[in-house]
Amino acid sequence: MFSLVIPVYNEECLIQELVSRSVKALESFTKNYEILFINDGSSDDTLQKLLEARKQFPRVKIIDLSRNFGHQAAFTAGIEAALGNYVAMMDGDLQDPPELLAEMYQKITEEGFDIVSGKRKGRKGKRLRFATNLFHTFFKKVSGLDDMENSGNFSILNRAAVNAMLQMKETIRYLPGMRSFIGFKQGYVEYVREDRLEGEPKMTLSKLIVLGADAIFSFSKFPIKVCLFLGTIGTIVFFIAGIYALAAKFFGFAVFGWSSTVLSIYFLGSIQLIFLGVVGEYVYRIYKESQNRPIYLVKKFYDAETE
Repeated sequence: MFSLVIPVYNEECLIQELVSRSVKALESFTKNYEILFINDGSSDDTLQKLLEARKQFPRVKIIDLSRNFGHQAAFTAGIEAALGNYVAMMDGDLQDPPELLAEMYQKITEEGFDIVSGKRKGRKGKRLRFATNLFHTFFKKVSGLDDMENSGNFSILNRAAVNAMLQMKETIRYLPGMRSFIGFKQGYVEYVREDRLEGEPKMTLSKLIVLGADAIFSFSKFPIKVCLFLGTIGTIVFFIAGIYALAAKFFGFAVFGWSSTVLSIYFLGSIQLIFLGVVGEYVYRIYKESQNRPIYLVKKFYDAETE
C-alpha cells in the first residue's frame, strides 16, 4: 500500500483541486493507496470540504486534530497513522505538485533508495524566497546534514525509514532534519516549486524564523560555538586592554574620559545577555521535552469504515 500524508489548515478553497489532483497522481502508478488528510484545527470549512470529497473518493481518510498543533505535529500524526509500505509527505497548498509523486515512486522502487525527497531548483513567486533560501543554505552549513539544501517536507519514505523516524519522539520537531538524520540511502528529484494556487500563505516570516530556530537548536551546536568564540575573543581583547591601562598608569599617561569604560561595560553586558538567551533556548527545549506531553491530540479519525 502507498500512503500520502497531507496536513491542511484553513485550505477550504483548495480542497477540491488538492484531492482530485492527488487521487489522479496516485492512480497513475498504483491502485492500492490511501490519502490521509490531517485537519490541523482549521477554523473555516476545510473539514466539511474534506468530508464531501471523501464521499466521492473512499480512499480518503481524515484525521481531525483537537486544535492547531502546527505543521510538523500534523505530519507526525499522519505518519503514525499511515499503513503503507511507502509513505509520502506533501504540503496541502499545491506548491509541491502531486504529479511528481510518480517519478519519486519510480526512483525509490527501481533505484534502491530508501528515501526520495523533492529538491527545489527554483521557486515561482517572490514571497519569502530570499529568506527561505537563506535558511536552507545556513541550516545545511551549521547542521552538518549535507543533503538538506532546498529540501522540505515533500518526500517518499519506505517502511524501514518511516519506522526509524517514528523512533524519534522529541516534542519540538523538524521533519526534514529528522529525515536526513536517520541516514539510509537517500535520493532526490529536482523540481520548481509552484506559487500558491489560491488562498493566503500560511508560512509567514515570523513562522519561518521560529521554524528556523527549532531546526538549528535541534540539530546544531552552532549557537553554543558562536558564544564560545565571542567569549574567547572578548576575553582576549579586554585582557589586552587591561594590560594597556596598567601600562598607561605606570608610565604616567592617563586614559582620559569615561566613555571607553562605559562602552566596555555595555558591550560585555550585551554579550552576556546574548549568551543567556542562547542557553535559555536550549533550557526551554529541555523543559518542553521533560513535560512529555503528546505531540498532538486527535478529535476524530474518519477512516475507511467511519461515517
